[in-house]
Amino acid sequence: MLYLDLGMGAAGDMLNAALLELLPQHRDEFLQIMNGLGLPGVSVTAEPSIKCGITGTHVDVSVHGISEQSVDVADAQPSRHHHPDHGSPRQETGDHDHHDASETPDGGQQHASIEHIQSHSRSSYPRIVEIVNGLDIPQRVRADAIAVYSLLAEAEAAVHGMPVDEIHFHEVGESDAIADIVGACLLMSWLAPQRVLASPVHVGSGKVRCAHGIVPVPAPATERLLRGIPVYGGAVRGELCTPTGAALLKYFVDEFVQAMPVMTIRAAGYGMGTKDFEAANCVRVLLGEAAELGASGDVVELSCNLDDMTGERLGYAQEQLFAAGAVEVFTTAVTMKKGRPGILLTCLCPVAQRDDVVRAIFRHTTTIGVREHLCHRFTLDRSEEAVQTPYGQVRVKTVSGYGVRRSKPEYEDLAAVADREGLDLETVGRVVSEAWQATQV
Repeated sequence: MLYLDLGMGAAGDMLNAALLELLPQHRDEFLQIMNGLGLPGVSVTAEPSIKCGITGTHVDVSVHGISEQSVDVADAQPSRHHHPDHGSPRQETGDHDHHDASETPDGGQQHASIEHIQSHSRSSYPRIVEIVNGLDIPQRVRADAIAVYSLLAEAEAAVHGMPVDEIHFHEVGESDAIADIVGACLLMSWLAPQRVLASPVHVGSGKVRCAHGIVPVPAPATERLLRGIPVYGGAVRGELCTPTGAALLKYFVDEFVQAMPVMTIRAAGYGMGTKDFEAANCVRVLLGEAAELGASGDVVELSCNLDDMTGERLGYAQEQLFAAGAVEVFTTAVTMKKGRPGILLTCLCPVAQRDDVVRAIFRHTTTIGVREHLCHRFTLDRSEEAVQTPYGQVRVKTVSGYGVRRSKPEYEDLAAVADREGLDLETVGRVVSEAWQATQV
């Protein structure tokens, strides 16, 4: 399992650096592949970087020897050649304007045999797909990279009110951004996590300058990509989450959670930005194993109010919720608006079963809305053992932990013995408990 700590947002280069730190054995291979992609003038390096006393890695992508430049709102004019990094206005917005096809970052000319992906005709979404399809990378990585660009293209098309195929990327389509996306997809293919979780995304605050002028943070394309994802602003002035970072998160993250999940950490990666803030400017990625929710961990509490269901229908709904994956379902009598009596239906389920249980609530109850809360629960360890009694074998459940240990005969077994022997439940329970106690001496 991977957990992404996005307390300082996300950008393509920072995600690359954090993921690369989890694969030190592939460091040289990664750089060799990235520098061998054949993207015009692209050079990829990975160097140590320290932020707030924490050592991590900074991945730098330069084009023709020029690294990306940060542009603040106060700057006189935006830079055309910009790389994802914190505090920088992202000029990755889809744009029907374009640069001269012969112009390079240093004002020189490219050789005619090199495909210039910054031109209007060659920075469209179909052209980018063509470029990625021509890269010497595994098919899975190629498909993932194209899917990420598809998300970017759809966001840009929505922002600019244009068809996807007519979108022409201003900076996102440049070689450095292709390298960011392909690199992240390559590293994720090597890690192959079973599940990817992430914290809510810190997007920053204030305004940034883009090709169209000054826009609020998050930039329009970023905001579009982050819809449905929990985000927040803060005291940091500047753009912390870029469109490239947002697209990668939207594609790879299975779930955004309010709190770090219960997990056994095996490795950690710190992907550093270039700017310095009061907080460490990095993306942290934790690699580990998820704890079994049967013992302790995060559970989702789902609840809704009902005032128009019969007891029979509600009982059937509870059965279906258990079948969908709920570990606990209960009801509470409540008074609703206008003094109407109602029922508060509450169920707990593992995070992985949340969507199934939500669907079951909507299908089997009359509610039109479900509330969600993430809870961390503490549970005792459970075990079960069969004990020999005058009535035959009876199961006894034991729970322990936190200085507590107690046992209890299984109700179904007690009821079966009581029915068979013609005895009351209390008598059978006392005999079974005595037999159990005798085995503990």
